[in-house]
Amino acid sequence: MTFQVNIPNSTGTEVLTIEAGSSVVIVGANGAGKTRLASYIEEQLGERTHRIAAHRALTLNPAVAKVSEREARLALKTGWNHQSSHIGLRTQNRWGGNAPVALLNDFDYLLQALFAEQTNTSLETHKSVRAGSSVEAKETRFEVLKHVWQSLLPHRELHISGDDIQVSPSGSSVCYSAADMSDGERAVFYMLGQSLVAEDDSLLIFDEPELHVHKSIMSRLWDELEAIRPDCGFLFITHDIDFACSRLADKYVISKFEPTPIWEINRVPDDSDFDENTLTLILGSRKPVLFVEGNENSLDLATYRCCYPGWTVIPRGSCEQVIHSVVTMRHNSSLTRVICSGLVDADDYSSEDSQHLAEPGIMTLPLSEIENIFVHPSIARKILSHEGFSGEELEEKLQGFCDEVIASISEENKESAVLRYCRRRIDRSLKKVDLSSAVTESQLKELLDQEISGLNIEVLASYARGRINEAIEEKDVVKLLSIYDNKGLLTIASTHLKSTRRAEFEHWLIRLFNNRSDSVVIEEVKNILPQIHGLPVAVPIT
Repeated sequence: MTFQVNIPNSTGTEVLTIEAGSSVVIVGANGAGKTRLASYIEEQLGERTHRIAAHRALTLNPAVAKVSEREARLALKTGWNHQSSHIGLRTQNRWGGNAPVALLNDFDYLLQALFAEQTNTSLETHKSVRAGSSVEAKETRFEVLKHVWQSLLPHRELHISGDDIQVSPSGSSVCYSAADMSDGERAVFYMLGQSLVAEDDSLLIFDEPELHVHKSIMSRLWDELEAIRPDCGFLFITHDIDFACSRLADKYVISKFEPTPIWEINRVPDDSDFDENTLTLILGSRKPVLFVEGNENSLDLATYRCCYPGWTVIPRGSCEQVIHSVVTMRHNSSLTRVICSGLVDADDYSSEDSQHLAEPGIMTLPLSEIENIFVHPSIARKILSHEGFSGEELEEKLQGFCDEVIASISEENKESAVLRYCRRRIDRSLKKVDLSSAVTESQLKELLDQEISGLNIEVLASYARGRINEAIEEKDVVKLLSIYDNKGLLTIASTHLKSTRRAEFEHWLIRLFNNRSDSVVIEEVKNILPQIHGLPVAVPIT
């Protein structure tokens, strides 16, 4: 069974093909038209689809009235259990006439279908045994659901009778009603049930399948669902990049939506040189992309995202990874119309190096690392002003802070900073080594020896030590911050500027940046950070 989905775009139609036993994941940000796309596909394929909306009620009532299996299935599929109901009435009855936004409230119908199927299957087995048949009992859908549910949630056991569902802690005889299960437990039950009772050879559409389900069992849940319904195709529509990357599936990203309707979607390729998570984020971005050094540190990201609101900020680890990411994305410009740039720590780049980096759009910080910006005297002045200091008192506090920064540089701290500087310079030089011209082993050794001999560690260390000593002698904190990196400086800032601990100081800064108020601190940070060129006027700042 093959499902062909036609999605209108600005140039015609994007065709998605989903084979039975396989899945497709579509990722989109909030407002990208994900639910409208799910509704559109459901309407397009008619009876061949069964859609589970993101906006769904999960009230489980084991005491639901028991009805025939035909009635229950009809109600589950169309929203109405009357014998004259049909798929043409689905929009009105199942979705209340507004399929993209309606609350899906069909848990009762699902339970009725499961209870009815259990009754009919059990009766069939009973009759066979009474007739003397040796055929093994057929497994009910409830039994399949119970087995999978308990494998995913081994701390709980389901007890399903002919008219009730109860739960107990594993190994305990004390039961309670399934109505009192947690949101996550009910969500797993619901997803399993929906998949089990769907018509044969259906396309199952799950909008935001990650809702209420813990990440630790997310992948296993959908592995199990795909395994028990190999006759069906699965279409997942989500905003959760982690969920998307966890699935072995063809993946698409919605980059634009217009209510006409038109969706612009891009397939996530396998050969872009980006990891899947990053590439999905890039393709889904409505803003230009800014690659920065570091990781998911909240203070770093809060700073960059506040000061560069027109960009999607993606941390990439080291300077080399930032450079690689910018170059790779520009080489893959056919993937997306979004432009990119980069921002790296100073690392004492020469003017020639900085100019070379700027050619592909990579700017350098005026500081050794981004944390140093909160030790910068001009930022310190704004923080003290924010704290209510002014006039001579402010100047005295600021001078005391700067003196403490200089005084904190012990010989041990200085030598550690010099060693880190040398490592960075050596690492950067070695990454530039080109041995491709060597055609023999001896030539390879000769070329390598030449490159290594050019690395004079004594000269590098002397230069870094001299710069730091010069800054200390001149009591020039700004000059110091361009080459000296030490996480302890932020502790000094927290004590002298906010009279608090470092963790509380960082939390205050994060709140400041996240709120994006008209703070004088934020404005001064923006003044120190470099301007990133290449932001098109047409890109909205949202």
